[in-house]
Amino acid sequence: MDRIREQLNRPIVAAVAAGILGLIIGLLYAWQINPVVYTDAAVSNLRSDLKEQWLMMTIDSYTVNKNADLALTRYKLLGTPEEQLATLSAVASNPSMDPEAVAMFQQLVVGSSTVLEVTAAPGTQQVAPTTAPGTTAATPGPNLTVWVIVLCLLLLVVVGAAFYFLVMRKRPGGNATIFPVRTSATEPAVAPTQQTDYAAEGQEPPIAQFMTTYVLGEDAYDDSFSIDSPTGEFLGECGVGISDTIGVGDPKKVTAFEVWLFDKNDIQTVTKVLMSEHAYNDPNISQRLMSKGEPVVVEPGQHIVLETATLRLEARVVDMNYGQGALPQNSYFDRMTLELAIWQKVQ
Repeated sequence: MDRIREQLNRPIVAAVAAGILGLIIGLLYAWQINPVVYTDAAVSNLRSDLKEQWLMMTIDSYTVNKNADLALTRYKLLGTPEEQLATLSAVASNPSMDPEAVAMFQQLVVGSSTVLEVTAAPGTQQVAPTTAPGTTAATPGPNLTVWVIVLCLLLLVVVGAAFYFLVMRKRPGGNATIFPVRTSATEPAVAPTQQTDYAAEGQEPPIAQFMTTYVLGEDAYDDSFSIDSPTGEFLGECGVGISDTIGVGDPKKVTAFEVWLFDKNDIQTVTKVLMSEHAYNDPNISQRLMSKGEPVVVEPGQHIVLETATLRLEARVVDMNYGQGALPQNSYFDRMTLELAIWQKVQ
């Protein structure tokens, strides 16, 4: 749960999640809670049984008033020639209809634009439609439901592609070396720092090793890295972000960082809070930040260890400088570089 909250704090992840959630809620509302109710629909859009009722009333009206133009106008409202003939065939086979009235209406239609073959059946009159010479049968338009489904699928593909290219593709793999190069209004670009050669020191090399640097002015500083096994299996994630600031105004004055380790085989994210000397010695600040993780005062060359069920992370303070100003001495960081090395525990 903590890891999910951390991911949702990122604007891109939050935007993608909000888009998908909005799409789901919108579809549920539009299709289940408050679906569209059609009124005053065109005759051609009615169900086949309602079209048959419309044609029955048309035939009854024509039988009484003999208004051929009105009858043909109502007949053509049924839709395409194929739909008209299919409805007339269904009405002709309805035993409740007067065969003479149907035959008279049929003659009216035949005289206008279509040819109908009448085949007699016991007790009923069947009408088999054929298209008259020179008449082209219209093709029904695309189904609205199909278009809605296609558009929703396309939207999901676009959202998924955006999530991949903006989030997943930026996550480093396995033993990749990460050298973030950052600039601020007061500092030049930070040069890469040499990583620790654990093999040369007689230690087992880590499965992943990263470098991350914070410079005053990076108010949105939040680095995270994917931890993969040598075979490419995803094991977890780790990262560093701003935990607390001090004072007011811009740029923000960072007085504490969070170093965290997520293990996919563990049930929680392990976090330690790296505090400035002032924050660590201030009871109010240290007590407030203690809820986020174990407090640690930052010193140059210091090693901070985080362990989960199957992973061990060692964060080394490669470089650090305190900012100078009106705030208390050693209260906020001007720059800090951390090296994160991760080992997989032997099970």
